[in-house]
Amino acid sequence: MNTLASYISINPEIRFGKPCIKGTRIAIADILQWLASGMSNEEILDNYPSLTIEHIQAALTFAANREAMIKMVAA
Repeated sequence: MNTLASYISINPEIRFGKPCIKGTRIAIADILQWLASGMSNEEILDNYPSLTIEHIQAALTFAANREAMIKMVAA
């Protein structure tokens, strides 16, 4: 997988600065919520053809990295 920076951008002009998939207005939080609600990768990709499986994996990696960072700061 390429680096997260190749898939995710944070721009204050797009979705109020929420991390998004580059070239879209789809926030990482949107993808995580879809997965948490029970949508499969295939359903997400069917509903949002601009996304790829790499985008979904990047969203999960981004969330995991953020969670790890929060734990380090709190420790």
